Amino acid sequence: MFAEEKILIGCNENTEVFLLPKLANRHGLIAGATGTGKTVTLKVLAESFSDLGVPVFLADMKGDISGLAKVGSGNDFITNNREKYGLDDKGFKFKEYPVEFWDLFGQKGLPVRVTLSEMGPVLLSKILNLSEAQSGVLNIVFKVADEHCLPIIDLKDLKSMINYVVENKAQFESEYGAIADKSANTILRSLITLEDQGGNDFFGEPALSLDDFMQVDDNGCGVINILDAQKLSLSPEIYSTFLLWMLSTLFETLPEVGDMDKPKFVFFFDEAHLLFDDMSPEFAKKIEQIVRLIRSKGVGVYFISQSPADIPDDVLAQLGNRVQHALHAYTPKDQKAVKVAAESFRANPDFDTAEVISNLGIGQALVSVLDEKGVPTVVEQVDIVPPQSHIGAIEDDFRAQLIDISTLKSKYAEAVDAESAYELLLAKINENPNMESEVAPEVIEEVKAQTQQASEPEAPAPEVPVQEAPEQPQQPGAVDVIGGILGTVLAGQQKSGKRTKKSATQKTIEKAATQAANTAAREVTKGIMRGLFGQMK
Repeated sequence: MFAEEKILIGCNENTEVFLLPKLANRHGLIAGATGTGKTVTLKVLAESFSDLGVPVFLADMKGDISGLAKVGSGNDFITNNREKYGLDDKGFKFKEYPVEFWDLFGQKGLPVRVTLSEMGPVLLSKILNLSEAQSGVLNIVFKVADEHCLPIIDLKDLKSMINYVVENKAQFESEYGAIADKSANTILRSLITLEDQGGNDFFGEPALSLDDFMQVDDNGCGVINILDAQKLSLSPEIYSTFLLWMLSTLFETLPEVGDMDKPKFVFFFDEAHLLFDDMSPEFAKKIEQIVRLIRSKGVGVYFISQSPADIPDDVLAQLGNRVQHALHAYTPKDQKAVKVAAESFRANPDFDTAEVISNLGIGQALVSVLDEKGVPTVVEQVDIVPPQSHIGAIEDDFRAQLIDISTLKSKYAEAVDAESAYELLLAKINENPNMESEVAPEVIEEVKAQTQQASEPEAPAPEVPVQEAPEQPQQPGAVDVIGGILGTVLAGQQKSGKRTKKSATQKTIEKAATQAANTAAREVTKGIMRGLFGQMK
């Protein structure tokens, strides 16, 4: 809870453990076995950052995080802790928090969409679990698309681009190297599998603007963005890669801000082991680089996992604020995890850290934070303060009401199928019917069926001249034009950071401006620059 201009994490009979807002961007870790209280700790921190005026992103793996949107209520455990530690005198009161629900499948939140051009070949290769050779072919496909102004928005665009590159490989191989038909066929089949996992819902337009995650409400509270991951967790590669895309895009696009009184944004990465499982050393090094440098852009990253051993050492070393719930020590592997967790803390002479970890009760934790000088404090055993919002999931009807009144619904609710690589290349194929001969016939037929179904005609979006988009306050240079337009695609039109009610006219103008920005972005595709993970920057 937010008290005394600090974040109160937990208490014991002798002390209180506070997280200092100015050091919250030094990142953190919440660890512990299933059922020991990690979710409650996550909620307490999210509530505190919201009260502090800091927007938050987190994933809801089981549905119970949604309770942040509803006023809390007491039980014996909460009442005892409130009285024992005098929490009411510190400002504890039951309340709801401003939330925005999101869902990659558009079922339990606003749809989350990303264009494949924004995602890039590196992260897409991770989702598809491609070999090095297959990843190389995919990288060539994206390179050709970038250089030939062929936007890859959705999966049917990518299939068309793969066919186009294979059919014209004689033209491209001299510059990019060998383009193997076998690798292309494998990628196409992998894309069909991705469609079965919901890829057609995820990849497309209107693309998510991360600026819409960085909102505060009219009371100055940070909006808590909740990604429903109950279904998404069944596709761990998509889940972990999407969160990695978010994190890397924040790193690439946000400006340097240096030391701040509080973070601009806090990002909770639940089930962090899904990100690091079977990760190549190259990927791990890039993630360590992002975590190390993104704090200077005002972003705090908090990993949630069962054990600190799930996190690579170089990344773990960047996590200054740590909450460790109970770990079991039944097997040699468990005992090793307990030892790793204990050694990650600055020892307290009053108790044996490893022994305490194995005997913590539900809602208890070992906590160490950074002090005023940025030095880890001696670890303390505390009772985590209770959340002020509802514990448990909210009703589906209540969730639907909150989604329906969202100021962002008009922007994201409906998919848009604008002209992109599929339509442009279809015209080429119609002009040259022999363009498909190189790719395996059975794959072509399967891909044709998929793309035909995906491209059923919809009502076309109204064309808006680029010049009608809002004028810039000063005349930018060429590089600024490219960065500004692509930044608009990534960051959206809403710059105020305030969530306020919009009139129908405002919504219409916003939609038109977004369409104009997307059109302009396609005109400068040749200027695309890609970041650490191949995503647009």
